[in-house]
Amino acid sequence: MSEQAPEPQAPAAPESGPYRGPTGETRKLWKVIVLWLITLGFYGWYWMYKQHKEIQDYGGVGVGGPVGLVFAILLPIVNYFLLPSEFGQLQSRIDKVPNERSGWTGLWVLIPALGFFIWLVKMQGSLNRYWESKGVAPA
Repeated sequence: MSEQAPEPQAPAAPESGPYRGPTGETRKLWKVIVLWLITLGFYGWYWMYKQHKEIQDYGGVGVGGPVGLVFAILLPIVNYFLLPSEFGQLQSRIDKVPNERSGWTGLWVLIPALGFFIWLVKMQGSLNRYWESKGVAPA
């Protein structure tokens, strides 16, 4: 009985799932804080835009960059609750893990003077860890 060579197989189909785009970027926390302060908050608008855009591009959740920017300019308090909520939705949708962040993270900004910085440390740290887990090089 003669053996036949196996037929060549088609390449595997790309992984299906909720992925819609590229991963986000990691950012150095100290750089984000310094830029936010020396630009008197204008970098914060850009940062909010990028975070909302990256989350929506990667996982298809959230309001996206332009709407996130509008909230950042007109109703900034909304973004402090919305961004962590979107990040938590991204984690549960893509990775099926408990959310590291939720809208409740926004309560940190209500602490006078330090609350914003606590919120930013928590958010940027979570975002950096998440993107690094997806293969993005640390900032």
